Amino acid sequence: MTSFVLDLATLRPAVDRVEAEGTAADVGLPQPEWREVVRGVFQVEKSGERVSVRGTVQSRAHLECVRCLREFDLPLEVPLVVYAERTGSASREEQEALERDDHMMFHDGRRLDLRETVREALLLEVPISPHCREDCPGLCPKCGAELSEGPHVCPAER
Repeated sequence: MTSFVLDLATLRPAVDRVEAEGTAADVGLPQPEWREVVRGVFQVEKSGERVSVRGTVQSRAHLECVRCLREFDLPLEVPLVVYAERTGSASREEQEALERDDHMMFHDGRRLDLRETVREALLLEVPISPHCREDCPGLCPKCGAELSEGPHVCPAER
């Protein structure tokens, strides 16, 4: 198995535990924000041509706090659930509609590529306004001093 591409031929017909690991670039995440490896632990159930994947994906996003502008790492652990069938089990229009609505993926019978799904799951967990900590006071709006460093007397008010 190459990072997050499951080799369906090596999986048992019942439930199998699969661990995957790859770089952020392997799943299409940008390097400056994603410096650490991406890890996944999955329970893969294979029943004929149908495959269901349930598990979690972990990594760290390197972000900048919107309040104080400090850089920090945000650990992420994201649940992942994927249902897949073999291509050709439905009409082309049905397959496109199911993939577009994120209800189901399709595989070629040999491999199931989870890279795009893993990338989307991690990106959706990153907050729009990241904070280094919930009680971060941020910067002084008048002089720009960092308010978390202790008592502050703004030079602009003197």
